[in-house]
Amino acid sequence: MRTMETASHAESSTLRKVPTLSLASYTQGSDGDRAKFIDNLFTGLKEYGFIILKDHNVKAADLKRAYEILEKFYDLPTEAKKKYVSPKDGFQRGYTPFGQEHAKDSPVKDLKEFWHVGRELVANHELRSVYPDNIWPTEMPEFKTLFTSLYNSLEEAGNVMMEALTMPLEVEKDFFAKMTKDGNSILRLLHYPPIPEGVDPRCVRAAAHEDINFITILPAATASGLQLKDRDGTWLDIDSEPDTLIVDVGDMLARLTNDVLPSTTHRVINPQDGTNKSRYSMPFFMHPHPNAMLSCLASCKGTGAKYADISSHDFLMQRLREIGLLK
Repeated sequence: MRTMETASHAESSTLRKVPTLSLASYTQGSDGDRAKFIDNLFTGLKEYGFIILKDHNVKAADLKRAYEILEKFYDLPTEAKKKYVSPKDGFQRGYTPFGQEHAKDSPVKDLKEFWHVGRELVANHELRSVYPDNIWPTEMPEFKTLFTSLYNSLEEAGNVMMEALTMPLEVEKDFFAKMTKDGNSILRLLHYPPIPEGVDPRCVRAAAHEDINFITILPAATASGLQLKDRDGTWLDIDSEPDTLIVDVGDMLARLTNDVLPSTTHRVINPQDGTNKSRYSMPFFMHPHPNAMLSCLASCKGTGAKYADISSHDFLMQRLREIGLLK
């Protein structure tokens, strides 16, 4: 529930609602439509770090079926799910058990479990030594086909948005395409179970945090709870229509743009309506390839770069340690 303080703030402000944009206006529209989309995308991400996307390429039927499969998978016994924990460090593929991850600098664990789907590589690909192999649950043959397809569709939408950002950031049209080709992007399949009795009262489904990557593309979840922190510190509820995509800026893009496009703090709060039921969501974390350098763009440098150059791989490993997924 939004507090009276938040509601009052929303009524007195001109920029309190995250903008909803049509991706088709960029991919199929006139020059004017494309220019408007680019301006609204850049402004929305700059003001909030979030936008909501409609008229995209991700099929509504695929999203519906994906949530049905997730519900069945997470109903499996804990021991059955634990068979799919990755043997490698970092939980970068397969199953991550409940209570494993925490937000950066948080003293308590988040109340969630999840599954990671990564890029499928051909047998002789040079990155096979860097990216772990995907893990697939044998109980559900449809799992691999559906979530590989969904991964590809979400990446396609991400590539379009990253291309649209090249104009205001004053870089070549293929600047981000080169960085994200064969990128280490992840589709995270999340389950937030009903809140257990006796849980530490400090624990929430996902404590306040910023994402690691370039952008996150989040299909509308099965229940409310997502909030973003506005620039003045106010928490805003983000409730989107079914079949829309929520898009937010991650730390890698913030770093690249010297915080011209800031990474926005967000969280998933515990149920506020007394229902205490499961929540499912499927964020796609769009990453560059491991050797991509996160170096401040010339158009964003201003009086000087805030952050030292670092490879995307080194930055990812650093953050995985900070959130408890890598030793």
